Amino acid sequence: MADKEAQNLRSRTITQGVQRTPNRAMLRAVGFGDGDFSKPIVGVASAYSTITPCNIGLRDLADRAVKALRSAGTMPQIFGTITVSDGISMGTEGMKYSLVSREVIADSIETACNAQSMDGVLVVGGCDKNIPGAMIAIARMNIPAIFVYGGTSKPGHLHGKDLTVVSAFEAVGEYSAKKITESELQDVERSCCPGAGSCGGMFTANTMSSAIEAMGLSLMYSSTMAAEDAEKSDSSARSAEVLAEAIRHRILPERLLTREAFENAIAVVMAIGGSTNAVLHLLAIAHASGVPLSIDDFETVRARVPVLCDLKPSGRFVVTDFHRAGGVPQVMKILLAHGVLHGKAMTITGETVEELLKSVPAVPPAEQEVIRSWEKPLYREGHLAILKGNLAVEGAVAKVTGVKQPVITGPARVFDSEEACLEAVLAGRIRKGDVIVIRYEGPRGGPGMREMLAPTSAIIGAGLGDSVGLITDGRFSGGTYGMVVGHVAPEAFVGGTIALVEENDMITIDARKRLLHLDVAEGELGRRKEAWVQPGPRYRTGVLAKYARQVSSSSVGAVTD
Repeated sequence: MADKEAQNLRSRTITQGVQRTPNRAMLRAVGFGDGDFSKPIVGVASAYSTITPCNIGLRDLADRAVKALRSAGTMPQIFGTITVSDGISMGTEGMKYSLVSREVIADSIETACNAQSMDGVLVVGGCDKNIPGAMIAIARMNIPAIFVYGGTSKPGHLHGKDLTVVSAFEAVGEYSAKKITESELQDVERSCCPGAGSCGGMFTANTMSSAIEAMGLSLMYSSTMAAEDAEKSDSSARSAEVLAEAIRHRILPERLLTREAFENAIAVVMAIGGSTNAVLHLLAIAHASGVPLSIDDFETVRARVPVLCDLKPSGRFVVTDFHRAGGVPQVMKILLAHGVLHGKAMTITGETVEELLKSVPAVPPAEQEVIRSWEKPLYREGHLAILKGNLAVEGAVAKVTGVKQPVITGPARVFDSEEACLEAVLAGRIRKGDVIVIRYEGPRGGPGMREMLAPTSAIIGAGLGDSVGLITDGRFSGGTYGMVVGHVAPEAFVGGTIALVEENDMITIDARKRLLHLDVAEGELGRRKEAWVQPGPRYRTGVLAKYARQVSSSSVGAVTD
């Protein structure tokens, strides 16, 4: 981090003296006056886009931040970064670009801020990869920074039930299993996404926004606000004011992105029942921060943190309910009161976590059912389990909340792509007791490590969620639940054991023992390994080809630097 700070200081000294004249001339053309050159230049990185409802409201939040930054005595400079919609690309070839977009976002923010020698950055993002992409860039640059989340969507409603986008995926499975009519399927599709905001359960975007709030890089309560509510815009303005103060007091990311902050984030993710993708993204952010963090650390935190929140996808409530019940600060205070949160960790406000939580009660409100007390948790241990075994020597990630059968042993049903598996599920070729294997969908093999929401939702919709296992070297959506194991590493493309599985081999998934085992003798596995031939890359040019050549294992965050 010290090297980053020195690099930033060097970049600013170049503009002194004679060299500064052309820089000033260019800045005058975008609105700088004589009195503005001594003010901090603050980047406002906006992921505004009409591609996805998660990001459609970000322009207004960015504009509000710009006004507040001007009033706070800085010179804001707005620039754009990309986004893709996981929900829209889900189940298609386009989903291969989703995890790739995390790297593009990080690279673009770093490039713009460092090229223009910005003194700080406020990032406004909504969809899943906006958040970790922004945090990776913030960690690399080490200039004062704050993240403004675009906000969660409000739930859709149909026949007295709250709906989210996952409801549509599950309805496809129900329709294929002839449990609902085509008309009922269309009713769900028309009702599940009523407006702006990120998917409304505790899926990946809301999980990661909650994690960043826990780490102190965004304001308290901001991660669970609804995108369409006025408090979201007010929070953007307040974030700008806090950033201006952080610039004046040189509160740098290296002071915030500490080992303690990452443990706080993991603890909150466990307590809220968050997405499996948090493992991948927090590992990547830690890598960019230079903070030692391993996949096994998630298991350590899991053992001491209960699941306190009854949230979708496996629970009953949506994130707007969670917000009304007290949100992330309420959960953090419960964890702090029971010794599993680092209260001395610093936040972007200049205050510690403990100081910010001072007025929050240590017991959740009695009149709500979303947040449980420490004494009556939903589950006694965290829900994200790290499984290992001969099928995952480096590890794999399972979400074990809502699973009625934590142990399953069954015959392998092997598919070399998501599409092939989905076709089999929808055609009724998967039976109770099967263990589905979807491979060659890892970071390098996919490439891009697609999320398997389409087949897992179809399994749930077909009524097989409690009786079928699924393992993959790809990822899962934050909306996935059931006996599913992702991030299997090493992945199939590099010759991991998952590449050697054959149809009807017996596989055991044991969430209690944290075991993922292929019941094939070592000698036979050795023979299969010798006969295995690595397939050629699916892409030879373009961004996916470059990504596949650079990306690391999912067990260390699927990083590219």
